[in-house]
Amino acid sequence: MASRQLLVIIPFLFLSLVPHLANADEPATQPPKPAEKVVDVVVEGVVYCQRCEHHGTWILSGAKPIQEATISVICKDHRNRISYYKAFETDKNGYFYAQLKGFKMSHSFLDHPLHSCKVKLVSSPLKTCNLLTNVNYGLYGAPLRYEDKRIVGNNYEAVIYAAGPLAFRPDHCAPKAEEP
Repeated sequence: MASRQLLVIIPFLFLSLVPHLANADEPATQPPKPAEKVVDVVVEGVVYCQRCEHHGTWILSGAKPIQEATISVICKDHRNRISYYKAFETDKNGYFYAQLKGFKMSHSFLDHPLHSCKVKLVSSPLKTCNLLTNVNYGLYGAPLRYEDKRIVGNNYEAVIYAAGPLAFRPDHCAPKAEEP
């Protein structure tokens, strides 16, 4: 008796699976996943040639921007290991826009760009103004400042930090005249 009931039930089970088997090759319709939002970290600043009269100070009045000066962005992780390094050049106005492609934070607070990244002077193309200065710590690493600047798009956001201004100085400056 049980086997007769089973024989009656099996065809119904098979018929209930047929529509699912017919559509097995078709992909299941799922809503498309929203595109993942890209968030970039950017550092900006300006590099100048400091005037001789301000040598030894952090004063940049009358300073001229340096085109094609090289700076570097160095980030260290919470264990003080270099996690990011890249050099960037300034434009005709001495401005650099350093997009930190590939920068990753393994620890959200300790490896944050404000804590882990610094900007250093590397080189100046000007033979008359190529000595490093420590204006805004450009020699040892200028810290980043958050100035609430962002670029926002549909699936893109850039958080922009500032560093500097930084400066080189001329290698030959006349000695300062003593005041009588």
